[in-house]
Amino acid sequence: MENQQEEWKEEQERVTQVTQILSGHIRQLSEELGLHRTDVVDMRKEFWEEVTVNFSSPDDLGETSTSLRQQAQILNERERHHLQSSKALKKYKKLVVSPYFGRIDFSEGPNGEAEQIYLGIGSLMEDDGQFLIYDWRAPISSLYYDGAPGPATYDTPGGIISGTMELKRQFVIDSGKIEVMFDTGVTIGDELLQQVLSHSADDKMKNIVATIQKEQNAIIRNDKSRMLVVQGAAGSGKTSAALQRVAYLLYKYRAVLQADQMLLFSPNPLFNSYVSTVLPELGEENMQQTTFQMYLEHRLSQEFQLEDVFSQTESLLNAPDGPEARVRRDGIQYKSSVAFLDAIRRYATMLEKEGIQFKPVVFMGRIVVTKEEMAAQFYSYDSAIRLANRVELMTGWLLKKLAAYSHEERGSEWVESQIELLDSSDYHRAYQMMRRKKRGTESSFDDFDTEKEVLARYVVSQRLKPLRGWIKRGRFVDVKALYSKLFSDRKLMESLNGSPLPAEWDEISQQTVSALAENHLYYEDATPFLYLKELSQGFRTNTLIRHVIVDEVQDYSPFQLEFLRRLFPRAKMTVLGDLNQAIYAQGEVLGELGNLVSIYGEENTEVISLTRSYRSTYEIVEFTRSMIPGGERITPFNRRGEEPLIQVVSTGGELLDAVERDILQLHAQGYHYVAVICKTAEESARVHAALEDKLPARLVTKDTPNFQKGTLVLPAYLAKGVEFDAVIIYDGSDQQYNRESERKLFYTACTRAMHLLHIYCLGRPSRFMPTSKTESLTVGSV
Repeated sequence: MENQQEEWKEEQERVTQVTQILSGHIRQLSEELGLHRTDVVDMRKEFWEEVTVNFSSPDDLGETSTSLRQQAQILNERERHHLQSSKALKKYKKLVVSPYFGRIDFSEGPNGEAEQIYLGIGSLMEDDGQFLIYDWRAPISSLYYDGAPGPATYDTPGGIISGTMELKRQFVIDSGKIEVMFDTGVTIGDELLQQVLSHSADDKMKNIVATIQKEQNAIIRNDKSRMLVVQGAAGSGKTSAALQRVAYLLYKYRAVLQADQMLLFSPNPLFNSYVSTVLPELGEENMQQTTFQMYLEHRLSQEFQLEDVFSQTESLLNAPDGPEARVRRDGIQYKSSVAFLDAIRRYATMLEKEGIQFKPVVFMGRIVVTKEEMAAQFYSYDSAIRLANRVELMTGWLLKKLAAYSHEERGSEWVESQIELLDSSDYHRAYQMMRRKKRGTESSFDDFDTEKEVLARYVVSQRLKPLRGWIKRGRFVDVKALYSKLFSDRKLMESLNGSPLPAEWDEISQQTVSALAENHLYYEDATPFLYLKELSQGFRTNTLIRHVIVDEVQDYSPFQLEFLRRLFPRAKMTVLGDLNQAIYAQGEVLGELGNLVSIYGEENTEVISLTRSYRSTYEIVEFTRSMIPGGERITPFNRRGEEPLIQVVSTGGELLDAVERDILQLHAQGYHYVAVICKTAEESARVHAALEDKLPARLVTKDTPNFQKGTLVLPAYLAKGVEFDAVIIYDGSDQQYNRESERKLFYTACTRAMHLLHIYCLGRPSRFMPTSKTESLTVGSV
């Protein structure tokens, strides 16, 4: 005991020493930054005073150019130094509060002297080059996450280093004071995890560098696989590990990889806000973040009214069981499948020989080029030329046709009428256009005929400008008609499919064609439509993005994932998900991990499974894992709490009163983030309207930008990926959650709870709950 106190005292003295050094760096950098900021501002003000400007001769022009370049370089260097100092100051301000969280003593080789290595969120060196703190991402730091005292190895760019780990120690330090310190033989001791996991929820996800587990570290430091697939149980830390992985990759490849070359596809805008602080906490800039829906909107919203995945889900959840709902669900399943993907590829190959459809080129109600002329030209090209390349040739041909038509139109009556309406600015632009056309010669409106010709050319050119843009964008290919033909011509589709079509094909086709006729694109049609558009007009690719992270991948279809692979051809991919939380209809098509592995091939893919759940208490995990097939493989972390509460009520009024009382009690007990999770957005809006007159509550919709502390009312499908202190399932009755397609939705809702789960049922409890918990319950019982 005395020895332990002495060690604590020594460690505290070191913390104090390091904190003082950090405080000194903060003071010094703060003063330097103030001076740098003043210098940069002054240099910007005086920039032109320091530059010699003279354009009178070629030599003077060269001198001016050199002077400008030198002054700009000086300014850029000052600004770069200012930026680096700012980043260092931010890092030191984080470290001074909690300099490090771990220590390992490691001796290299059989007779090496043990070196004390302290790990923090950033590195700190003494003036002599010795490390006071190692960055958690440094190669040697992997010992802390992967190893235990005894023989140990770690990987470096120069090869594998072997030795002995003699000590592993963990700290909790706050404001320069050690709060917790203990030695452990495992990666992260239960004592530290218990403390971290027992904390309240927050509106922002926190970094987990102090509590990374061995299996999470394997995700973070994997930089070899073209595609890394992480299948993780609810609350297993897969998203947190993925964000730490981004920070690790930015650290390791900082010479060649920037934050804006990494892209996260998240489940909704709310989630983007939730994870937005993790990378800045680690001293890195945020990567690009978007949703798949936002990309679809960017590409298709000018042509169609697009349905999103939330509206699709809401429609299915609210639809009564019957033929129409069955047809829609079967259509989603097929349109999300690899079979439909292959059919569209075959269709594109077929269109190289026959069946292409165009829109006529029309100007002021008159046809300039007919569909028939365009088709004849298209099939006059060499048959070996691919579809998209032929469309590119067509673009050039149509622009020439339009140029000839433009020349003919200059004498038209409408042109003379427009010339009379031109103002002085139009005259000026016409004159400038003429000068550009006749560069190097004297140009002027020296007679009436020249002036009329130039103005006519200007008027026609301006009026044809939108049509030229339309042609350049390949809009003359009638993709809507091509896509619609897949559903209006059954024989065509049967020949392309290669296997029997769904039993409800005629009804699926009717739904699809009717929606297209109204310029409405179902969510399940958006990616196939865009894929056909790309095949026929040329595939847009993004070669700047080097790494793509897809969260909640179980909600993507194989079709969508293949599209992302083609969209980012140079990128590695990390996909994270839980097949037990596949709550969207197209996600059911993904089915199993094998479909993910097939995207890049087995040799380029690594699969890591996380089966331990940390978010919820032992009792909540035990309760929820019984709801799903294979749930016995989920291992709960041993953090004890209360058993989930199930209460059955007989009327809607009783239900609302019970939920209201529960919310007030939970907040009185210190739970800051309480979620009332409903099945649908429609139900959420109704419940929120009833509650907001009695207590403060916020309605979360698909457009909500961020979380706030307090009571949140939201549909189950918007709760994915986030967590709350306490979760109240508004109506977990069998009436609400009975269809097999709703099992995973109910499971997802229940697994959002960290500390408490309360389920209210208007009637008999859902069949998805364990019967051992519900068989004795009756209406009005607890």
